[in-house]
Amino acid sequence: MSTAPSPFPIAPACGGPHVIMTTMKNEGPFLLEWIAHNLTIGFTGAVIFTNDCDDGTDLMADRLDELGYCSHRPNPVSDGSPPQHKALRRSVFHPWVRQADWLICMDVDEFINLRGGLETLDDLFARIGDCDAISLTWKLFGCGGVEAYSDTPVTRQFLLADAEDDPANGRAIGFKTLFRNNGTFNRFNPHRPKVIPEDAARNVRWSDCGGNLRPMEQVGWRAWDGFSHEYARLHHYSVRSLESFLVKRDRGRTNHIALEQAEHYWSDMNVNRDRDETILPHTERARPMLEALLADPVLSMLHARACDWHRAKIEDLKARPDWTGFRAWLHENRFKTLERVAQTDH
Repeated sequence: MSTAPSPFPIAPACGGPHVIMTTMKNEGPFLLEWIAHNLTIGFTGAVIFTNDCDDGTDLMADRLDELGYCSHRPNPVSDGSPPQHKALRRSVFHPWVRQADWLICMDVDEFINLRGGLETLDDLFARIGDCDAISLTWKLFGCGGVEAYSDTPVTRQFLLADAEDDPANGRAIGFKTLFRNNGTFNRFNPHRPKVIPEDAARNVRWSDCGGNLRPMEQVGWRAWDGFSHEYARLHHYSVRSLESFLVKRDRGRTNHIALEQAEHYWSDMNVNRDRDETILPHTERARPMLEALLADPVLSMLHARACDWHRAKIEDLKARPDWTGFRAWLHENRFKTLERVAQTDH
């Protein structure tokens, strides 16, 4: 594979102060938009763990590694362990993780939406003030009635989401956590870091996205009453289009691997109650980075192959007789929570 550099508008990371830890399997069509967004808001790189990829996500991560924008590591899970937990255990030994000032475990379907005129993570840290951890609550985005997969940026394509302050269900207020790599935390979990033993956590300064601190012993994995989203929210595009959700279900989960992503998951996560376009200025700011990534001949080729694989997998799943009923159910429930949007429009 060629290692010729491309004229990127942001210098390669090669590690640095703000680092993402993530796991991926068959996420190739969506990888470059996510990388471009995160580099633009101030992450300096991502440590990407991949397992059992068929669409070339691992090859794309290799190329991004060559260019300095991520560090790619294989994440074999032959023992049946959840890939995400295994990756987090491995990540503590990675030099980028060890050298980082701030860390987060974040998936490729999660995008930080900085608010209140903030453009970078450093803006967020300055606004929140001195603390050890900042939790960002999900805002669930549904399929918006989109059935067919298209190679279109997710943040432009899906604009129907949960209501701002009236969550659709208990899962809708889950969060992910940015945390300082200052020795305070000694265990990384998908939603938040931990301190073992727990009685050592009494002096941890844990903030919501408005600068309000909360004792760590009162922090779980979901937003608490009075949680502020003033300066940031985590947009969660967990279903994308109906066709892409078929591929996601077939792939399986990265954490709760024994639970199937089927009707119950769709009912919880396909939330289409209000229109939210507030991330679009960040998407526009990330456009030059995304275009530069796609201008790299290797990444462009691998991205196209991943999209082709995704389309072929969709056609394969649509042709399976045992998936016919599930596909019909998805079609019938593609606008499950659209009623509030209809009322707003009138």
